[in-house]
Amino acid sequence: MTGAIDVEKVRKALVALPEGTSHGEAPIPEHVYLPPSHVKAMDPNNSLVTGMRGAGKTFWWSALQEPEVRQLVAQQARGSGLSGDTEVRTGFGVTPATDKYPGKDVLLRLMRRDVEPRIIWRTVQAWQLAPNHHPLRQRETWPARAEYVEDDPEAIDRLFQQRDSEFDGKGTYLLILFDALDRCADDWQDMYRAIRGLLQTALEMRAYRRLRVKMFLRSDQVPESEVADFPDASKVLSSRVELSWPRHELYGLLWNYLANGESGDLIRAFLHEGGWRPTDVGQRSLFALPRAFVKEESQREKFHEIAGRWMGKGPKRGFPYSWIPNHLGDGEGRVSPRSFLSALRTAADDTASRYAECKYTLHYDGIKHGVRQASTIRVNEIREDYPWVDRVLRPLQGMVVPCGFEEIAKRWRMKSLLDGLTEDVEKEAVKLPPRHIGDGPDGVRRDLESLGVFQRLHDGRVNMPDVFRVGYGLGRKGGVRPVR
Repeated sequence: MTGAIDVEKVRKALVALPEGTSHGEAPIPEHVYLPPSHVKAMDPNNSLVTGMRGAGKTFWWSALQEPEVRQLVAQQARGSGLSGDTEVRTGFGVTPATDKYPGKDVLLRLMRRDVEPRIIWRTVQAWQLAPNHHPLRQRETWPARAEYVEDDPEAIDRLFQQRDSEFDGKGTYLLILFDALDRCADDWQDMYRAIRGLLQTALEMRAYRRLRVKMFLRSDQVPESEVADFPDASKVLSSRVELSWPRHELYGLLWNYLANGESGDLIRAFLHEGGWRPTDVGQRSLFALPRAFVKEESQREKFHEIAGRWMGKGPKRGFPYSWIPNHLGDGEGRVSPRSFLSALRTAADDTASRYAECKYTLHYDGIKHGVRQASTIRVNEIREDYPWVDRVLRPLQGMVVPCGFEEIAKRWRMKSLLDGLTEDVEKEAVKLPPRHIGDGPDGVRRDLESLGVFQRLHDGRVNMPDVFRVGYGLGRKGGVRPVR
């Protein structure tokens, strides 16, 4: 079986998988993979796209700004409503761009001056629509622009109507993209206000034929009780699309990267099932994954030719195809493509260093090492998003899970941890604090469960998924060793 592929070349291709995050930079078309479940997220009429950290929200925010990528997506998702002619602007994102939208400090200043968030976002959208001769363009600051929009709503209505007629005449959409709304505030109240206002403008945009808003939000940023308390909010929320990554689509992403990389000819010959048809994008010919190869049976067979059949010397240790995503999933079983690719890239590098003579592309110990390193990445991500999580998990180092929750609460009490955290929350010194800290240890437990960091077992004990357990140094009998 392993003679069918050049082990060393595939190993090098895995080591060359893209690293880290895009930080708002547009991906090259070779790195664009559109899973079938994400096609609806491309539809201009679906304004709300949600997903976990690393699910691809910023990826698509940046990718859709590129004409070549829009052309590729339009070819791969003909029913999405997106076309190569769709015009795209940005209304907020990870990349600072004060000429296009206000930054965090300006946003907070406006909100604290009692400017409605809906007016702020409508100002941003009007700015993207206004031609150079429009009076709005004469205002040099965002506060002045917001004041104009608030004071002359009739002029803004005319602007939107005129631009809508123009795009309708051309038969295409104008799409304004919003991302990284967690960066617009440090506390939940301000962030919810900003998101609520943006949802209101998305609803208002539905009155036009060709003007649309598309926002990319984390799944935990849209609790209906906080952001949807305005008339007809359900019309926006009902079109919500979640960027999920089931196992077969994670492997589809992997094969897509490899098939369009430097060793693409080799990989496509190896993955012969279903045939590969080139798509011309600009000066490139790219290959989309054959539908037949989205099936798990085909994927498992081919991946085990690369990684071997077992995660050890026998089947009791598990099977690589399922073992990797199982050990990278959070409490709800969600796996980010970023951590998945990172684990494989590190596994290939470690195999080349320690097991160069291995008959497989990936050695099972290299895979375990890759998962440990990917766990560190996931821990760093949640630390960035919710600094308080790091604060409550570090005292648990050395514990073995599953365990009774009282053991965890005891460690928190010994260090007076929640008392100190509560004081800092009251001083507004904690970014996006635990929402239920007022309920004590059990409230923090619920917050950790909602983030997928804790799992509540049927007998009431607490478990922690390997992707967090390993990074925070907790043990589990028979589990992957913690990072030390």
